[in-house]
Amino acid sequence: MFPSPVRVVRVLRVARWETRVLAVLGLLGALVAGAPAAAPSPRPAHVRAVTAVPAAAGSATPLSGYAIRSTAQVSDAAAAVSAPGYLTTGWYPAGPRSTVLAALVADGKHPDPFYSTNQQRIPAADFTVPWWFRAEFTVEDTSSRTYLDFSGVVSAADVFVNGRQVATASEVVGAYTRHELDVTGLVTAGANAVAFRIQPNNPRKNLTMGWLDWLQPPPDENMGIVRDVLVRRGGPVALRDAHVVTSLAMPSLASADVTVKAQVRNDSAEAVTATLSGTIGATDPTGPTGPAGPTGTGVAFRREVSLRAHETKTVAFAPADTPRLHLDSPRVWWPAGMGAQELYALDLTVTVPGAGAPSAAGSGSGTVSDRSRHGFGIRSVQAPLNKDGARQYSVNGRPLLIRGAGWSPDQLLRWDRTYTEDRLAYARDLGLNTLRLEGHLEPDEFFDLADRYGILTLPGWQCCTKWEGEVNGTEAGESWTTADYPVAKASMAAEAARLRDHPSVVSFLIGSDFAPDAEIERGYLDALKAADWPTPVIPAASAKSAPLSGPSGMRMPGPYDWEPPGYWYDKREGGATGFNSETSAGPDVPTLDTLRRMMSPAELTALWKDPAAPQYHRSPSRTYATLKLYDDALTARYGAPRSLEDYVAKAQLAQYENVRAQFEAYARNATDASKPSTGVIYWMFNSGWTSLHWQLVDRFLDQGGAYYGAKKANEPLHIQYSYDDRTVAVVNRRAAAVSGLTARISLFNTDGTQKYDRTVTGLGVGGDGAKTTALTLPASVEGLSTTHLARLVLTDAAGREVSRNVYWLSTRRDVLDYGQSDWYHTPATAYADLTRLRSMAQASVAATATTAVDSDAPATSTTTVTVRNTGGGNTPALLTDLHLVDGKDVPVLPVQWSDNQISLWPGESATVTATYRTADLRGSAPRIRISGWNTPTATVPAAARR
Repeated sequence: MFPSPVRVVRVLRVARWETRVLAVLGLLGALVAGAPAAAPSPRPAHVRAVTAVPAAAGSATPLSGYAIRSTAQVSDAAAAVSAPGYLTTGWYPAGPRSTVLAALVADGKHPDPFYSTNQQRIPAADFTVPWWFRAEFTVEDTSSRTYLDFSGVVSAADVFVNGRQVATASEVVGAYTRHELDVTGLVTAGANAVAFRIQPNNPRKNLTMGWLDWLQPPPDENMGIVRDVLVRRGGPVALRDAHVVTSLAMPSLASADVTVKAQVRNDSAEAVTATLSGTIGATDPTGPTGPAGPTGTGVAFRREVSLRAHETKTVAFAPADTPRLHLDSPRVWWPAGMGAQELYALDLTVTVPGAGAPSAAGSGSGTVSDRSRHGFGIRSVQAPLNKDGARQYSVNGRPLLIRGAGWSPDQLLRWDRTYTEDRLAYARDLGLNTLRLEGHLEPDEFFDLADRYGILTLPGWQCCTKWEGEVNGTEAGESWTTADYPVAKASMAAEAARLRDHPSVVSFLIGSDFAPDAEIERGYLDALKAADWPTPVIPAASAKSAPLSGPSGMRMPGPYDWEPPGYWYDKREGGATGFNSETSAGPDVPTLDTLRRMMSPAELTALWKDPAAPQYHRSPSRTYATLKLYDDALTARYGAPRSLEDYVAKAQLAQYENVRAQFEAYARNATDASKPSTGVIYWMFNSGWTSLHWQLVDRFLDQGGAYYGAKKANEPLHIQYSYDDRTVAVVNRRAAAVSGLTARISLFNTDGTQKYDRTVTGLGVGGDGAKTTALTLPASVEGLSTTHLARLVLTDAAGREVSRNVYWLSTRRDVLDYGQSDWYHTPATAYADLTRLRSMAQASVAATATTAVDSDAPATSTTTVTVRNTGGGNTPALLTDLHLVDGKDVPVLPVQWSDNQISLWPGESATVTATYRTADLRGSAPRIRISGWNTPTATVPAAARR
């Protein structure tokens, strides 16, 4: 989609002879100067980045890459650097979306900053001066108009084309502002050059992006160009700001009104009568991501528009004048798990009189001057405050508990579509319905994918940087100057125009830890209104109010560091009530495979031996400098670690029980009559680098206890235990009610001796998050050991197992001192005793596996594994983990397991599947590595199915 530019710099009408002279002079200067006059370059190669740009009206061609270099190493004037043919000997290649450091790492200038402390070896002083980003593009036909269209400059840039400055750093400023530069008068047939002189970034001083306490910030602070720079071609009349406004009939969903809006702009000196025509059609849901082409006949419309020289008009097509835009039985978009992700495509074409092919809508002859195409969805989003003041979301009239997590891009802002899609598939696999993007608003493709996967998104501005510097008191971020207000409003306008038609986007948070003041808020709201923003605007992610928008309906009490599982059930601090916009028990130690890929042997030794050791891979914040709170609790509850392997195994148990409890508590309390929970954002879904901190899935897409704890808690029909009142509940996230269920609850000592067993039949539960209580476990059970196990099994009316959930519990409860709570933590004064888990006997587990290649999608394989506890006694196999590995015992990632980390009693078995890309086996045969808390590690082949 091509939203309206935030700012249009004056049209540059330089005579073509002058342009050619400048180009020649620049080329001569470059030839005379040779390589830049700085110290001899270690790179002898001449780096070129050339993009061929077609003449087709409406084309938008991204620059394919850049040559980059520090201005400290380039003595030539900007006119020479930006001239076609300038020699970039010794420069570095960069991709079309790249920070400086990302390019240097890709070129081998610096070692992998994600391993050990390599990042500390990169000199930050290299990034305290501007850097040149230079590219060339070629055009054959100069009769078309040419524009540069871009956003994503971090933090500001002077822009030059063919030796002439076309914008200053005071104009191109802010990571999210959008700019359109008409460079028609400068472009010549053949080679053309564009150069950006990028200013250093400081997120405390610039309205850009930063990393806060998420991870160790990159030394270049992400300076660069992180979105596409488009070279757009067109005729005399430009088409901009195309979007739709939809109104869905509620609650019937039987019809929808669609209004199409667009701006047509006459960039010529002559009056013209243009024809704007378009179609709307439903897209093929089985097609590739993005509008896959309309199905059926669709809706067609057209109108003639008279324009004076340099005049711009907004044209709207509405059901009142175009009755076919009233859609009966519309294809409604739903979040994942609630319905299908139906999408429509909007195609618009503007033509001007003259010979040419018929327009896209078949509405007559003429010359195409410009065109636009993008997707949209039809859905209704509401988020009023409930009687307790909490934000309650509903989509298409159905309320839903927001079950989400915080999204992080790559630390170097490298865009990888496949990697992004893999993580979104993981989010859906976990049963999450929402991702929150605090700052770091991803490229358009991310939201296209979210639309397709049915993952709701909550984008918004970032806390604790310049974005909140005017309102956050003594925290990081400098106060605003008069120049910041228009940049903030322009940023809001650009993001609103970019995101408004994505059905996955259900709000914009104009504040995070703090709400904006009246002046800032007015700028945001005016920009949102002008963009026809269709969903609720949230004043802050914290429990703040804004002068115009009122209360946020959200809260941000933490925690951000370790808490016991029972913490989540209390309706205070971060417990399950209202809408908690960011919260988790902090650290997440990844799998042993991942740890060995990210940390040195010495760091791994300190990880398990020294709780007070600073952990570089946790956070730059002094609050989170070590894992001491986490490690103290791990030792107190599970026993002191005896090795790295033992430490990691205990971490997986601790993370599984804690993440599961967080999501289960919010699910259980969602339908309470008083102070219900309405939303929870686990902080975070992923990390932007190799981390020990805030993640459900690690950098390499491996899955541990945190991942499978969340997956278990969020299964569609789920039986769960409550740590606070010992109730066993059934929660149903499906739309339809379920009846005829049977719940069996058993308690065991760690040797497998059964001490309690109850069966409850005839259970029924409503849909859309309803719950029913099966029973309450007794306060004490005779003969039950201090550490014990609870097995919960739910079967349907046909006797099929539909949910299994196993807990490791203690008769000694974790005790919290709420009086000593602070913003990130409530301390524990006593811990549950789970140390008897160490004395569990080894369980004998056998597995068989076969593999099949999908005949419809041969790039995908599915391995089916049957795992069985073959032991002859009573001992269960606790948290049996299955890892798909290649011939070198390296995990095959990403992979989606139907179930994993399974606990089985003797004689019990489970059959699960793993789905993955065949190519990720790297040519070897698949194998299954089996391990677990009390299961010896073994590997079995997963032979091809015959």
